[in-house]
Amino acid sequence: MILIIDGQGGRMGKMLVEQLLLRCPNEEIVAVGTNTIATSAMLKAGAVHGATGENPVVVLSKKAKLIIGPIGILIPDALYGEVTPKMAAAIGESGAEKILIPVNRCGISVVGVKNLPLGDAIAGAVELAVNALETEKK
Repeated sequence: MILIIDGQGGRMGKMLVEQLLLRCPNEEIVAVGTNTIATSAMLKAGAVHGATGENPVVVLSKKAKLIIGPIGILIPDALYGEVTPKMAAAIGESGAEKILIPVNRCGISVVGVKNLPLGDAIAGAVELAVNALETEKK
């Protein structure tokens, strides 16, 4: 299962769902929004299942083989406070491979990472996900 976690308006998560469905149509994509707007956007994009809030992140992080989202999902109180400490811990402790998209906002900057347009960052994340899934099958 691929777990996509996003917050705010869910734009990044929506783009991830759309592109992953094109590249990995047989994978189960589950979306968890830190708010209902983000969850709704990802479900409209085609995620198989969706949920909102802290507990779904905690529960599904244990089951996921890939977790994809903005880098802030690993930082308590990121995304303008939408990421709780319990969410960040569950994601960080998960055995899933994590593909994080560096979004240099909300007081988080990653040194050495180019500030790419969102579409390019999403394409790179999808490519990493496809490679991880192919490696797992070998």
